[in-house]
Amino acid sequence: MAPRGREVLIVDKAAKPIGPYSLGIRVSGLVFTSGTLGIDPKTGDLTPGGIEAETRQALLNLANILEAGGSSLELVVKTTVFMRDLSEFSKMNSIYATFFTEEPPTRSTVQVAALPKGAAVEIEAVSIVGASLGD
Repeated sequence: MAPRGREVLIVDKAAKPIGPYSLGIRVSGLVFTSGTLGIDPKTGDLTPGGIEAETRQALLNLANILEAGGSSLELVVKTTVFMRDLSEFSKMNSIYATFFTEEPPTRSTVQVAALPKGAAVEIEAVSIVGASLGD
């Protein structure tokens, strides 16, 4: 890949986009992800169990998108978390903390009026590409 090239990531292990967008883009040593919902890639439906289950699945999907771009959750520098109801912040945060245990990335969390498919949470990220790939 050219240093300034733009690569759309093909991700087999994450839920397919529900609109005209890419799950992730790799460019100049960075991976940018779209907002990721807690959708089970096998069924295309939200994972049942509320915000904790959706947060867990969203982060698993996010990890798979990052992996397709040569990155990982450990290399995330920024996340944005969109929540339908900030009163559930502590539930989301308890799951989020299990995925980012050391030196967590910067984060913004905002409440929104609604999310696609009636989701409780959506998470996007910016990550660096792993040094093992030579970027």
